[in-house]
Amino acid sequence: MKKIPLYLIYSRLVLSVVIVLFAIWRPPFYRGCMVALLVTGLLTDVFDGIIARKLNVSTQRLRRLDSSIDQVFWIAVLAACCITCPAFFIRNYVYLLIVLGAEVLTYVVSFIRFKKEVATHAIASKVWTLTILATLIQVILSCDSGWLFQCCFYLGVVTRVEILLILCIIKSWHNDIPSIYHAVQLRKGKEIKRHQLFNG
Repeated sequence: MKKIPLYLIYSRLVLSVVIVLFAIWRPPFYRGCMVALLVTGLLTDVFDGIIARKLNVSTQRLRRLDSSIDQVFWIAVLAACCITCPAFFIRNYVYLLIVLGAEVLTYVVSFIRFKKEVATHAIASKVWTLTILATLIQVILSCDSGWLFQCCFYLGVVTRVEILLILCIIKSWHNDIPSIYHAVQLRKGKEIKRHQLFNG
């Protein structure tokens, strides 16, 4: 039972490969299959943390692994979408480079300061993940996205800035920091209250 969260985390690696293969091979109904696998991947991401906290196995190592595999999963999904709908990404490459650059910057800052990857799991970033999901589903099905993509872009920039501020505020590396407010509390040496559902 205690290995269920680990299985869910690694399942996203398998899903990543399958999604990319669907985009390359394009079997019948491949777009619908890609969407189904994308949603499944997100659900595994939601439930691995909840189950880990319920089983009392939500360790720092597990949370770091979760963050790293999340990155692999979303990069694979983005690559699959690029293969499926290249024209959309050519039209919006500037926006994508800005967001991807901001994401990379958070990792650079984290490694420079703490020699560890980012694992803040901020609440706003979780909301951003939902907008990414909705945008990518729209892109996969129609090869286009308008206002939804714009919302995803701006929210992505805002949440990356929040993570950068959190990394600059805290004195030592922590995982599961819900917001800037909680980062300030940690800097003051205070205990922070984490929501049982979202952070552990």
